[in-house]
Amino acid sequence: MGSKLQADELLITAIEEQKNLMISVATGELPIKDANEEYKKRRSEIGKMLQAKGIKDPNPFFDLWGWFTRFKSGDLPTYASRRRFMSELYDPLLEQLRRNSPSTPGMFDEPTGWAKVDRTVTEIRQRLEQASTEEQFQTVGTLCREALISLAQAVFDAAHHPIVDGVKVSPTDFKRMMEAYFTVELAGGSMTYSRQHAKAAFELANELQHKRTATFRHAALCAEATVAVINLVAIVSGQRDP
Repeated sequence: MGSKLQADELLITAIEEQKNLMISVATGELPIKDANEEYKKRRSEIGKMLQAKGIKDPNPFFDLWGWFTRFKSGDLPTYASRRRFMSELYDPLLEQLRRNSPSTPGMFDEPTGWAKVDRTVTEIRQRLEQASTEEQFQTVGTLCREALISLAQAVFDAAHHPIVDGVKVSPTDFKRMMEAYFTVELAGGSMTYSRQHAKAAFELANELQHKRTATFRHAALCAEATVAVINLVAIVSGQRDP
């Protein structure tokens, strides 16, 4: 639920920012040439997030020039009429999203107690909320990788978790440390799937930090997978016990 809450908040924030940007253009506060790329990128991300919810984007304007043509067409002659148009365009959607958004935190939104892991997760959430460029989305991947390495360092005990292939493990070898950890702590059939889940999250982070075409969707999926692995290990280790 916590991840859903965060995603809903990000979507609502993005829509409000888009609405304010369009009003700024329509009231002469912001030149189109200074805002068009930001508008188009945000519109794309809003569209993807709405599509994932099965909701159609009510905004018909591909770029700000389309919006310019609309508010100059004659029936929106005043700034007040343009603001009213934007409210009619977006407010029903915002109301729907706020109504359907969970208002309580998720079961495992609280810190794990591993200070470095918790700090990095907080940073991931902040960066994901603020990111708007490929490089910033890549940074989310780097932070996810660091969070997973810190997680492995927090739970791996060389004396208690022997490395499966016998190779001397480095302090940043997430895969070997977590494989050793799961082999001991989750012996049996469930260990295989938990290990695969953790490995997949780490590979997502590695891919994202080098992905030159990274988008919000890539970064959000990576963050979601990372937090899920952290919570899984926190449960296994007893950090989530009542």
